[in-house]
Amino acid sequence: QVQLVESGGGWVQTGGSLRLSCAASGRSFSTYNMGWFRQAPGKEREFVAGIRWTGTITNYPESVSGRFTISRDNAKNTVYLQMNSLKLEDTAVYYCAAVRRSGVIAAQGMDYWGKGTLVTVSS
Repeated sequence: QVQLVESGGGWVQTGGSLRLSCAASGRSFSTYNMGWFRQAPGKEREFVAGIRWTGTITNYPESVSGRFTISRDNAKNTVYLQMNSLKLEDTAVYYCAAVRRSGVIAAQGMDYWGKGTLVTVSS
């Protein structure tokens, strides 16, 4: 069992930066692939960033590539999402999620989800 708690959301102006954190409980955090997802009002949840359990492989959709960076600290049971050059369209609730290391990081297949943290970008 893994419990995930996101933090770091808030309000920021366009072009600004935020860093989200996701603290995980449980001793097996290092064996999970981790992902960040987001959901804007009226839209489906979408993939934002993923990192393999080894921490050596990351992937991003084109919409955030070059602006967002995912990282993890297995000693602290924490995964991060550094968000730079934020745009209005980045406004959403951001969720952290975990899937076993044999699994694929995708919205439909994650094993555990946090409750989310709201990011609001305004001009």
